Amino acid sequence: MLSLTPIFLALIYGLVMYRFSASRLNKTLDTQSVELMDPKLQPVISRMAQALDVGKISVYIYEIEPVNGLAAPDGRIFITRGFYQKYQNGEVSGDELSSVIAHELGHVALGHSRRRMIDFSGQNAVRVALGMVLGRLLPGIGGWLANIVANLLMAGLSRSDEYEADEYASALLTKAGIGTDPQKSLFRKLDALTGQTGRMPAWLMSHPKVENRVAAIEVLDEKWTPKGDQ
Repeated sequence: MLSLTPIFLALIYGLVMYRFSASRLNKTLDTQSVELMDPKLQPVISRMAQALDVGKISVYIYEIEPVNGLAAPDGRIFITRGFYQKYQNGEVSGDELSSVIAHELGHVALGHSRRRMIDFSGQNAVRVALGMVLGRLLPGIGGWLANIVANLLMAGLSRSDEYEADEYASALLTKAGIGTDPQKSLFRKLDALTGQTGRMPAWLMSHPKVENRVAAIEVLDEKWTPKGDQ
């Protein structure tokens, strides 16, 4: 008979480890970031703040080189120094950078940090449960297969979060009068900016494929555009 105790312990372990990782990340961000104070970017950020009916959107620069955006577990929004450098070099426009900020705001507004804590714990429980079952059925490779299935599950949940954050960003950019064109143009150059090959199968990626994300935004554009404007 399959005991539920290891699965329960895996859930608890996942919760504890996620909270520990989130706390450690927040401390790292505290010591390795500065507030973004770029007068050329402030107008577009202010437009998004007005669209959200908030006084200010605070954005911070995380002092690392990889090109990325980040919604911290405590709700702060970061872009990396590497991403900001791309903007300073003219490889990324201010509107394109604002689409990254809008996307990360989506993660915060939609509660993805809390969801990821639950997902992380669930992934551990799935891995343990499958490992116990498959380990009996397929000795030697059962644990390996359980890890693959758990990783695939986590990747699928992560891709769902990304689509939701994309939609939030599209709505915010549209409301702010910026539109979704910068969002789509940034996606199309993202692989080159980050140095990714884009050859990994979509079902193994934590982020959806660029062409799928652009297509999803174009569906939203069509849905939101009044018929007389087409």
